[in-house]
Amino acid sequence: MHITSGDLWAGAEVTVCTLLHGLNSYPDVSLSVIVLNEGRLAKELRAKGITVWVVDEDHLSFSLLVRKAHDLVSSNSPHIIHAHRYKENLLAFLASMGTSRPALISTLHGLPEISDKRPSLFDRCKFKFNFFLLSRFFARTIAVSSDIGNQLHERYGFINNRLKVIHNGVTYQKKCNICTAASKAHFTIGSSGRLSPVKDFPLFIEIARIIAEQEPEVRFELAGEGPVRAHLERLLDAYGLRDRFVLCGHIDEMDSFYDGLDLYLNTSRYEGIPMTILEAMARGIAVVAPRVGGIREIITTGKDGFLIDGRDPRSFADKCLQLYGDRRLRNDISMSARAKVIREFSAVKMVDTYYRLYCEIVSTAHVDGSRCSPVVGRPFP
Repeated sequence: MHITSGDLWAGAEVTVCTLLHGLNSYPDVSLSVIVLNEGRLAKELRAKGITVWVVDEDHLSFSLLVRKAHDLVSSNSPHIIHAHRYKENLLAFLASMGTSRPALISTLHGLPEISDKRPSLFDRCKFKFNFFLLSRFFARTIAVSSDIGNQLHERYGFINNRLKVIHNGVTYQKKCNICTAASKAHFTIGSSGRLSPVKDFPLFIEIARIIAEQEPEVRFELAGEGPVRAHLERLLDAYGLRDRFVLCGHIDEMDSFYDGLDLYLNTSRYEGIPMTILEAMARGIAVVAPRVGGIREIITTGKDGFLIDGRDPRSFADKCLQLYGDRRLRNDISMSARAKVIREFSAVKMVDTYYRLYCEIVSTAHVDGSRCSPVVGRPFP
């Protein structure tokens, strides 16, 4: 039984959807999901034939959330409860009390977002309590990057044998942008994500300003919504980039967005394992990104993408301009990026690793004397 929020449709939600779709193909896995919000994630999971219960956090107090989740745990007796994010971790812990005590697992899709402001006392207490809960009462805490795993061990005292790193994975993409690049009217540099401070999209606009001064044929696109949109619009007006830089807003189906890109640019201050970079690489789009967090575990600079040290917009712009001007280099990088994602960051590999972890935990706990057979799941439809 998974517990997830489902209030947004972003990288964590895409990962959860991909994981559950894959797990549902294993004949010895009985899967169900508690979702705290009705939204796209719930609809996607239902469409894949997965049992979904919506326990709406907007209309219920936390005590009622716990009661309803506890009733579902009691009536379904899962061997494992797998939670995603802070509230879900606490909900999983409380809902499992007084039941058959299923093993608890949590996936940390990222660490607390970095901002210029010091976190409030409430936020600091929430983070510390969450990490205490995970380190003491959860059978495993899964980090989506080695960087997150190392921080949990070194800064928060997690024991290594209760930590596991499982990289995010993406489904295989038949489409490849390398084959269609020559037919495009303009060279387009794009990025996507929630418009929040940690993504540092003002840096993207600074980079665009430098590139636009040298190359009039380059265009820019940014997909996503969030609290800093108004600030980004003011920057575009100040730099006179409105006719070159498109704020696309929220996009439900990202295929058309990626289809239009020649280069993907990430400017985040911190990332776990960003799905957007994996998705771009899977489509054969060269990526330029900062050398931060889990991005360092995806890209080998100069081979399947480029990592930039520091946050100087000129350094990012120079690398983008190099790739714009050297089509052969761009194609080589793009092909290597696509091959790497297929080889090392596939959804099938991610799902199989989770499945084997479930088997290990159930087998170790001797839950009802059950055992999981070490078989490989069916390929994704």
